[in-house]
Amino acid sequence: MVETTHFDAIVVGSGISGGWAAKELTERGLKTLVLEAGGPVDPNTDFVEHVQPWDMHFRGLGDRKQLERDHPVQRGCYACDEVGHKFFVKDAENPYTNPSDAPFKWFRGRQVGGRSITWGRQVYRWSDLDFEANARDGHGTDWPIRYKDIAPWYTYVERFIGVTGAHEGLDQLPDGDFLPPMPMTCVEADARPKILKAFGGERVMTIGRAAILTKNHNGRLACHYCGPCERGCVTHSYFNSLGSTLPAARKTGNLTLRPNSVVAEVLYDPRHGRARGVRVIDAQTMQQREYSARLVFLCASTIESVRLLLNSKSARFPDGLANSSGTLGRYVMDHHYGSGASGTVPGFTDKRTTGRRPNGIYIARFRNVKTQHADFLRGYGMQGGSGRSGWGRGSSMPGYGAAFKQSLIDDLGPWSLSASGWGETLPHEDNRITLDSEVKDKWGIPAAHIEVRWRDNERAMDKDMMAAMAEMLDAAGCTDIRTHGSDNPPGHCIHEMGGARMSRTARDGVVNRWNQAWDVKNLFLTDGSCMASSACQNPSITYMALTSRAVAHAVASMKRGEV
Repeated sequence: MVETTHFDAIVVGSGISGGWAAKELTERGLKTLVLEAGGPVDPNTDFVEHVQPWDMHFRGLGDRKQLERDHPVQRGCYACDEVGHKFFVKDAENPYTNPSDAPFKWFRGRQVGGRSITWGRQVYRWSDLDFEANARDGHGTDWPIRYKDIAPWYTYVERFIGVTGAHEGLDQLPDGDFLPPMPMTCVEADARPKILKAFGGERVMTIGRAAILTKNHNGRLACHYCGPCERGCVTHSYFNSLGSTLPAARKTGNLTLRPNSVVAEVLYDPRHGRARGVRVIDAQTMQQREYSARLVFLCASTIESVRLLLNSKSARFPDGLANSSGTLGRYVMDHHYGSGASGTVPGFTDKRTTGRRPNGIYIARFRNVKTQHADFLRGYGMQGGSGRSGWGRGSSMPGYGAAFKQSLIDDLGPWSLSASGWGETLPHEDNRITLDSEVKDKWGIPAAHIEVRWRDNERAMDKDMMAAMAEMLDAAGCTDIRTHGSDNPPGHCIHEMGGARMSRTARDGVVNRWNQAWDVKNLFLTDGSCMASSACQNPSITYMALTSRAVAHAVASMKRGEV
């Protein structure tokens, strides 16, 4: 059988953005090719959330020699463990470089489903406080869209993926279309009104908003609180492309999915000023082939999509495809996170949790919402939770039998409550991605060189995270309050954004308000690379909403003969 090489649309990447692009394109009738650099995943055998420590060779502590050999960078992510390392790349095959004085952690998953298998599942809408920030304080370029432009698409996404959350009526954190919220623990429920009262209602602790089902939804089962979601979910109770968007795309009959397909270059047609397709290297055989399409969507993740464009050079674009502005690779951001505080909660020792709630509490942004803080611009949200101490002590204690196991449940320590900040970073021109002139990956593609640094604004915000959280714990009645700082480098939050930013004019960015490349009208970027600022919220739902919106525009434009 002759392989089809021409399609209506090509999508590069099968993760959160790529899955949504595939779903929306195929449901609109387009024959769509999805190219995934990694291999296939079978949820029935590859998802291992129910594998218990006693069934692991190293009892869940990990094969240290293997992780050091294959995943020296990736093992810095908590999810890259004894059974979860399969969802992370081998670092020697996928190198990147950074200056010695600018550490960067790039955690990657190359497989069908991408990082949608291991993501943190927290989803928070942006507001106009976020979309107007660049214009308001002069850092970065103004977004060409506002909340009203994306709000219907947030709703569209939420109704499909299923989001658990509580309505709070906050302008800076718009409510969504929520499934029933997960319950707070007794100490969280006790702390919430105390914090509200102490700070005049400005600091709102709510239950996390998560893409996890609290009731059966769209053919998927409600979460049963087993806990280790980062290892997959056989019941598809949390959203990932394997269990939701890719099956929806496959159902149309319009999807062709090719794993082990490393896209090395977007091919440019100078005569028509269009992307004519892509050049692909088979990850296993190293054989090269080309595919063509009327539309090309890059959804490979921020750094990979930028690297791909930088590597797609031509006489028209010697510095990378769609780079007439010179901004390609610049204004890269991540969230700085981890600074906060913890404390001991008196009482409630007759209470304990049941199951492992795959969610925590969220404290909505309260800095620079109504009044400007003296020390920094923008703001942060806080994520955390509570629990009884002593749950894991059995791993280091002698004992066996029913009585021993019951004692591990009954003789727990006191409750604690803690939270850490997730802060917005400012866009800087020299926080950037380039190509390394010497280092190449296993497939001969130049590696990314990543140069991103935290600045004074982020450091000042980190200090406030600690002080503010300590204040809230004190108001909640906690004792033994301890602050903790963070030395997580850029990239560690896995919220990398920017590099091909959205802009109002072609001179200021790479894509327009529809995620369409200014210079190449049939090329769209809808992963984190398009972001013009980072806000402080977990960004994935914004990528999903932007992708859905971009596909609707692209298909309508194509049918009108405009692309």
